[in-house]
Amino acid sequence: MKTIVVASTNSRKKEELKAILKGLKVKIKNLGDVKIHLPMVIENGKTFRQNAIKKALTFSRYIEGIIIADDSGLEVEALYGKPGVRSARFAHAKATDRENNAKLLTLMKDVPVKKRKAVFVCSVAVAEKGSLLGTAEGRCKGVIGFSLKGKNGFGYDPLFTPEGGKKTFAEITHKSKNKISHRAKALKAVRPVIQKYF
Repeated sequence: MKTIVVASTNSRKKEELKAILKGLKVKIKNLGDVKIHLPMVIENGKTFRQNAIKKALTFSRYIEGIIIADDSGLEVEALYGKPGVRSARFAHAKATDRENNAKLLTLMKDVPVKKRKAVFVCSVAVAEKGSLLGTAEGRCKGVIGFSLKGKNGFGYDPLFTPEGGKKTFAEITHKSKNKISHRAKALKAVRPVIQKYF
């Protein structure tokens, strides 16, 4: 049985991948399950894809099995694509979600409703033994609100309402979010890449 390792310690990401790869005979782990010392990966790529590839290739040189790594963030039209790859470090290098959201709200305070379009982007890379097997991308369009709404989710979820929806990502359940999110779309798109190696 092949092993797939999610390049994250987030158990939710592991469970999400299990659901998407249902039917394939694989064992899914995350970095928390791997009991070896791993190098720190500095995500200094200019695109989400570059960062995902860097993580997947790096970890695949140390861990047995297929590695799946992702990088994601928010691109706001009125800010010319910012925060982009700096989404997690938008306010400063060690910013909290609260600080990042506060900076986004400040920059967007005078932007009218019709110009508050944004898109969540997720790039996924698959690698094994230092070789890239493939990549995929998922996107979820929406708008940025004028205030934080909801307690679920993380990051910019309390400010982001998906296209056609009336609630922010932080107001809907994780199950509902996983049906339409950029990450879920990217993982579904990468399933055929993984299937080729079984």
